[in-house]
Amino acid sequence: MSNTMDKVNKFRDDRNWRKFHNEKDLAISISLEASELLELFQWKKSQEVVDKKPDKIKEELADVLIYSYMMADNMNFDIDEIMAEKLKKDSEKYPVDKSFGNNKKYTELKNN
Repeated sequence: MSNTMDKVNKFRDDRNWRKFHNEKDLAISISLEASELLELFQWKKSQEVVDKKPDKIKEELADVLIYSYMMADNMNFDIDEIMAEKLKKDSEKYPVDKSFGNNKKYTELKNN
C-alpha cells in the first residue's frame, strides 16, 4: 500500500495539488467518481458493460480508489486496519448461519 500511496502523493505533489485535497473535497470526489462508475451501467445489462467496457470500469474504479486512499492518507488511517475493523463489524452484523446465500439487510436477518 505504501508504494501505491507514495506514487499517488508524488503525482499530486508534482502538480502542487495538495492544497486542493482537503477531506470535504476528497469525499465529494469519491462520490463523483463512483457516480461515473455507476453511469457506465445505466440502462444496460451488467454483463454487457463488463464485456464491452472493462477499461472504462478500471479507469473509474481507479479514480474512486485513488481519492479514497488520499483521504485515508490525509487522516492518517491505515487502509488495512480500517478494512479489517469494518470486516469484523460486518461479520457480527452478518453471521454466516443467517446470511449465507441471503441478500437481506442485517436488520432483516434478526427476524429469522
